[in-house]
Amino acid sequence: MTTTPEAPEVPTALTAPQIADLRAALPYVDGWLAYRRWRERVPGVQAAVWFDDALQLSSAHGLADEEAGAPLTTEHLFRIASHSKTFTATAVLQLVERGALRLDDPVGQHVPRLAEAGSRLADATVRELLEHGAGVIRDGLDGDYWQHGRPFPDEAELIEMLLDRGDKAPAGAGFNYSNLGYSLLGLVVAAVSGRSYGDFVTESIVEPLGLRHTGPEWDESRADEYAAGHSGRHVSQTRVRLAHVDTRAMAAATGFYGTASDLVRYASAHFDGDERLLGEHSKRLAQREAWQSDASQPESAHYGLGFVIDRVGGHRVVGHSGGYPGHITRTLFDPALGLAVSVLTNAVDGPATALSSGVLRLLDLALEPAPPGLATRASSSGVDPARFTGRFAGEFGIVDVALLGENLVALHPSGADPVDGLDRLRVAGPDELLIARGNGFGAVGETMRYEFDADGRVSRLRGAGGMSMRPVTELEG
Repeated sequence: MTTTPEAPEVPTALTAPQIADLRAALPYVDGWLAYRRWRERVPGVQAAVWFDDALQLSSAHGLADEEAGAPLTTEHLFRIASHSKTFTATAVLQLVERGALRLDDPVGQHVPRLAEAGSRLADATVRELLEHGAGVIRDGLDGDYWQHGRPFPDEAELIEMLLDRGDKAPAGAGFNYSNLGYSLLGLVVAAVSGRSYGDFVTESIVEPLGLRHTGPEWDESRADEYAAGHSGRHVSQTRVRLAHVDTRAMAAATGFYGTASDLVRYASAHFDGDERLLGEHSKRLAQREAWQSDASQPESAHYGLGFVIDRVGGHRVVGHSGGYPGHITRTLFDPALGLAVSVLTNAVDGPATALSSGVLRLLDLALEPAPPGLATRASSSGVDPARFTGRFAGEFGIVDVALLGENLVALHPSGADPVDGLDRLRVAGPDELLIARGNGFGAVGETMRYEFDADGRVSRLRGAGGMSMRPVTELEG
């Protein structure tokens, strides 16, 4: 049994040396993503990292389309699904800032059809819809549009779905995540702005930030730019390509497309001190913890106004995930630190949440001061610790020896959490590392012995238990 180290203390601002350490860690982070994609047999993974006011990593691994064998690029478009809710909430708060709308307006004031039909949803407020506290049914009584069993609803059908037992709980009674509720907010945005939902969010959010690869709905004219969606392997080991479709009246809940690099740029506009989209007060409202998703589980995520608030390592992160037929995605950011991570996958079982959390955990390790006696930026023996780094495999598994900031560590990329069960290492000589700290079931207090070729490259590592491991230079698949 392994244990996860306690969450390190997260800085509130990045110093120049910390920024340098984060940048130096990115090649390993990207290699870890590539390995995890290969191990999980996910068709493709696109990822981006933003800090120090700039895009620091933009990468793509695997395939955009398994059937065609097309490589995935950093410019392939993904359906980012419920990320759309963050755009919708931002648009609503922009209208509030302009005085065109109030958060406590009853929704029936802007969508009178609900009031005319006598639905109690007419009395739910805009704020309650934003925080999923309006008691709206999640996806209606027939949600097979999610499985391409029928088209997504148009506006008329959406209203009918809301009127047909759409109010499953009284407003304010609890947290009830609802795609139909956010679709209703799209109608509010259109009614208040006098523009279509798509036009308003494009003009007020997408274009001001220069998001060239982001939009509110399936764009037929860019069909060739989209990564194909793929079915999951929970039923069959063979993946099936899933078509992209227009989400029609549900675009405000799930229609958006984007790239990982565009999404971290968008996230940066929600950082503390950035007022390109919203003022500080509006951002505080959006990122405040209004509801906990499961009050019986202390570690469960919270929801604000359009944003999920969660904990990853020592971070209080804000963002959203997205699940669309064939694409699973997640973007998270630390608004105080000015750091954002986005990971997009093109399969129903894509591990976007685990991957994005893993990236942040690795970056935290690069920021973490080494324990006393284990600082490895330069070893006391004068040996460069980077000499020992690499990925090594043997009959019983795989291990990464990585230098992340001050920390020379042995990591186990086979697990979803890259820092779970790590060993802390110390240079013991020109060809030897000491396993200084780790789990007692491992080989703490023993050494990892290296053999190098004439060019100084590792040819063999005798790792835990003295078993030989060979360098892994590339992966098949």
